[in-house]
Amino acid sequence: MAEEYEAIQLVKPEVFVYNIPPRVTTRTVRAADWNLPNPDWKGRMKIVAKRDQCIIKLEDRTGELFALCPVDSFPGLAVEPVSDSSRYFVLRLQDSSGKHAFVGLGFQDRGDSFDFNVALQEHFKGIKRDQKLAEEAANPQYHVDYSLKAGQKISLNIGDKLHSEEDTKKTQKKPEGISSFGGILLPPPSSNKPVHQTKKNDEFGDFLSGGDDPWGGSKDSGNDKSNSGWVQF
Repeated sequence: MAEEYEAIQLVKPEVFVYNIPPRVTTRTVRAADWNLPNPDWKGRMKIVAKRDQCIIKLEDRTGELFALCPVDSFPGLAVEPVSDSSRYFVLRLQDSSGKHAFVGLGFQDRGDSFDFNVALQEHFKGIKRDQKLAEEAANPQYHVDYSLKAGQKISLNIGDKLHSEEDTKKTQKKPEGISSFGGILLPPPSSNKPVHQTKKNDEFGDFLSGGDDPWGGSKDSGNDKSNSGWVQF
């Protein structure tokens, strides 16, 4: 069997470890109760993974192991954030015999504690993702294969369809009496109505050609002197 290798998830060169008083109640832990200016140990921290296992290692500057913290879930009993700061956590250390002790863990700034949170969260997200993929591989779901087989072809008559639609538009006729602007055309004038012609007579045509003399006489006034109102000399 091949030897399992460790995947390093995170390394922080300096962290602080504190001896904390035992918890007597179920209330959350406060970092303010610790002696923060005087940590009990300083050293390097590593988060390593062996398959599904996640382990926090505390080492001194020479690389010698100081303590281990196996993490089975996050957040959980192995790693618990405090209630009054984002830079401090409670770790459950465990030795080879199975005995454990709770200590305080602190970081220099919030950026280091943020990386610590993300590394643990990504590890357990990866475990859930791998478990889901394994379940799907063990229980494959039936699905319809719509892919084309080797040598299979399909034909589309897109050009004929477009041609037929254009022909349909050309052959459509507009109803009679409807103009291209959507209005109704008026019918042409009827041929039964008389056409009025304008007389092109002289301006004095009626005045000179009238039956009666414009001065009160008629054309025959010279012949009928009794009807004339003029006195002849």
